[in-house]
Amino acid sequence: MKAVLCVEHGPPEQLVVRNVPVPEPGKGQVRISVKAVGVNFPDTLIIQNLYQFKPALPFSPGGECAGVVSAVGEGITDVAVGESVIAMTGHGAMAEEVIANRGQVVKMPPGMPFDVAAGFTMTYGTSHHALKQRGQLKPGETLLVLGAAGGVGLTAVELGKVMGAKVIAAASSDEKLDLCKAMGADAVINYATEDLKERVKALTGGRGADVIYDPVGDRFAEPAFRGIAWNGRYLVIGFAAGTIPALPLNLPLIKGASIVGVFWGAFTQAEPKVHLENMAELLDWYAKGQLKPHVSRHFSLDEGPEAIRWMMDRKALGKIVLTI
Repeated sequence: MKAVLCVEHGPPEQLVVRNVPVPEPGKGQVRISVKAVGVNFPDTLIIQNLYQFKPALPFSPGGECAGVVSAVGEGITDVAVGESVIAMTGHGAMAEEVIANRGQVVKMPPGMPFDVAAGFTMTYGTSHHALKQRGQLKPGETLLVLGAAGGVGLTAVELGKVMGAKVIAAASSDEKLDLCKAMGADAVINYATEDLKERVKALTGGRGADVIYDPVGDRFAEPAFRGIAWNGRYLVIGFAAGTIPALPLNLPLIKGASIVGVFWGAFTQAEPKVHLENMAELLDWYAKGQLKPHVSRHFSLDEGPEAIRWMMDRKALGKIVLTI
């Protein structure tokens, strides 16, 4: 079978596409014939040995996929060969076949396309956990989303509206903000041309945002935090802009605000029951048409390195996927 391989840590251009043996599932595992792979920001980090999880070389990137079960290991009785599933693998999904533990696998809802399913779990799962468990977003509150046209950002815009919030989307171009408006944002800020803090205050009547969702970091963190409301919650999602910011700690003090870390991958392992409840709610919202995932570009498996470069250069609008 064919797979994208990281044989040495470095940029996407060092990835190779090679034939490797088809893996066999062990006890409690399933093998999946991959139909589509979601490309996510952690893929850009894991190949550079910069992510929290560090698989041994060589390995395939790709933390989530959708496909058809092609074999099951010992003890698997509730998933059958031929069933369509979504799998959160952490890595390894950029391949024609992948092994997943049973706990990483969720059955696909009827009628869900493979490309949509492949890009659903990580982005919606991250944003849902962030807004529900970590940010405790309430109906009527104001949510500010930075990097709002990216994979996780766009899902935060959607979920904020489903959860009853007023959503302000902030991004770096008018093209990205047009997409945010199409996905339901109530107001937008171009932080490449506008003063982020002042625009947040203007859009909230001086009160500030109750919850701030930040997957970007870098120079946007402090002005965003200065636009937070009393008792606000600042959600640290990631650092797509590259630099981990350092906030003056007097700011949360004078705002009575909280800085809240969001590590969805660790949450799924530490609280698997809550994670499954979250996924059930998300898939129910999808089935009811309340969530409409936006896949902006498709790449082939051979173009896996190019897809990761596309993500690394922050060109993605919504989700990008590999289709096999």
